This record gives sequence, structure tokens and C-alpha cells, in this order.
Amino acid sequence: MAAVSSSAECDYNRMKEVKEFDETKMGVKGLTDSGITTIPKFFVQMPEVRSTLKPCSEDHAGIPLIDLSQISATDHRPRIVNELREAAKSWGFFQVINHGVPVSVLNKTIESIKSFHEQPQEQKAKHYVRAEQSGVMYASNNDLFRSKAASWHDFVHVWMSPEPADADQIPDACRSEIVAWDREATAVAETVAELLSEGLGVAAGKLREAGLLAAKTIAGVYYPFCPQPDLTLGLNHHTDPGVLTVLLENQVVGLQVKHEGEWVDVKPVPGSLIINIGDALQIISNGECISVEHRVLANSSNEPRISIVEFFNMDKRVESRRYGPLPELVTPGSPARYRNFTVKEFHDNFFSKGLDSKSLVEKLMV
Repeated sequence: MAAVSSSAECDYNRMKEVKEFDETKMGVKGLTDSGITTIPKFFVQMPEVRSTLKPCSEDHAGIPLIDLSQISATDHRPRIVNELREAAKSWGFFQVINHGVPVSVLNKTIESIKSFHEQPQEQKAKHYVRAEQSGVMYASNNDLFRSKAASWHDFVHVWMSPEPADADQIPDACRSEIVAWDREATAVAETVAELLSEGLGVAAGKLREAGLLAAKTIAGVYYPFCPQPDLTLGLNHHTDPGVLTVLLENQVVGLQVKHEGEWVDVKPVPGSLIINIGDALQIISNGECISVEHRVLANSSNEPRISIVEFFNMDKRVESRRYGPLPELVTPGSPARYRNFTVKEFHDNFFSKGLDSKSLVEKLMV
């Protein structure tokens, strides 16, 4: 991309350009379909980010892969619990196989999200809104107006509980699949939460019974071809703010996790699901589970990258309700590392800025 003169820099009005893009309701897929060869300036990352935009070395092992097929076997469950505990403590990310969801359901869910995003623009545009926290939201970059640089993806976001979107609000192209996926992903999340609870030394149902999986949202994300993948990201680096995330993706690479200071590629494994720990669970587990930075590289393939992400979080309807390290995990030898926080604090922190890493965790450290 050609260097921009200082005069042009002075004349550039980023917010005006962002607003004009948003008002087209075309998303980045619309930009790709238009045949552009140069991305708009507000997508261009800072030099220190651009210098890191590359796949990692081929010899890196990648995130842990855990087989859940024998969780009901008393002689195997302790081993699986230990594998999850170690993965949650050292990586914050892991893949699971034999999780109980049929491959046909995985494929159907991915295809439905792809179908939604590949509809004619005029059909998608009626769903394009910026109303966060309820209903259905289709847009490009949920933090478009808050981030320092936009990233190359569009998404459809559906709130599933505790106040679910009306079924007729969910786009026809993916309605039945999203409702079905919520059931499947919830079952996986509850199983993983039980195993993590056992790994923490608390009752298996502790996280679920404490309401820590009560709020659920699904994001169906579409990463189209980007003409300048060396200048931007598919999704900016961040940690998830909530409790637990269940991720389904197609076989197009792009997800990276930061481990020991380096970006590590997450290689797609057919039939697997990816689980990651959110900031809230790091706090609630008193640091025994960790949230880690992750990002998605801009897609250099003609095949779109598709991901379906379900976020599990605490019930946020009572803003004065307080959460913090589980009492069972706080002892004289292991004092609380974080102070308690209210739901209002959680909300205010998330919506006051663009995607970021561990800002809530850092604020709450004692």
C-alpha cells in the first residue's frame, strides 16, 4: 500500500469513513465482492501488529487435543479431568473430540452460517443493526466504532438466553440450525464445566449451578477473502470476557493463540470443537484457569473461513449481583488474587472500548 502523505493524514476523517461504510450495510463481504484490491484505511493495523501477521513455524505442536469419549468410565475420567485442568491452566485453549455432537450436525451448522452470509446483499441488509445485548444483530465488527483498527469479518449474533431472541427474528437461512446448535453446544459446555469443576476440586455442578453458564449468545462469523492480508486481521487480538466459549469452525486456517509470548496456529481438526477460557472464569477460578489472547489472521484463501462461537456467561440481568473467586478456592495458603465484581462493572468494562485483552482481570487484581 502506498505511503500516505502527512497532508492526507491530516485530512483523513476515520470516523466519517467508518460511518459511511457501516451505512452501506454491505459488510466486508460486500467489499470483497466489489472486487477491491486495496482495503479501506480504517482496516489497516498499526506497524507493530502488521509485523506479526504470519503463520507460525510448522514444527509447533499446537493447542492440546483431548478425547472425551471415555468420560463416563471411572478408570478414565480422572485422566481426562487432569488433561483439561492442565490445558486450562497452561494454555487456556484446547480442542475436544468425541464430544457427542454428530459430524452431520457440525457440517449443517457451518453450511447454514455460510448460506446466510452468501445471500444477496438486499436480503441480509434487513438484519443489519448496531443494537447490542439482545435479539439478533448482523453487522461487520461488533466494535467497529470503538476499535483502533477494524478487522476483516462479518457476523450474525443471536442472543439465546436468559432472554432469547424471538424465533422469527433469526434469519431463515440459519434459524433451525442455530436453535439446534444451541442445544448441542450447551451440552458440551456443561460437560466441560463439570470436568473443569472437578479439576478445581469443587462439586461437578458448581459452575452451572452458580449461574455461570446462564447467559448464552451465538455468533456466526464469516471471514471472506481479503486482498491485503498483510495489512489487517480477520479478528483483532483479545481475550474473551466471559466464562467459557465453544467454537466450531470449518477447515480454513486462521485462528492463532498466544502461548509463552508467541502466536501459535490452531490447526483445524475435522469433527473437533475448540474450548477456551474467558476472563470471568480466570477470576472465578482464582487464576487456576487462564484466559489467553487469540486472534484470526485475515483470510488469504478464496474459500471463506466460517466459525460459530457460543459464549457462556454469568446471568447479567441483576446488575448489582457480585461474582468473584469461588470461596472453596480461597485459603490462607492461596488468598484471593482478584476482588469481587458486579455485573454492571463487567458490562461497563466491555462496552467502553474495542476488543482487548484481560482488561477486567487486570482491574480486579488485588
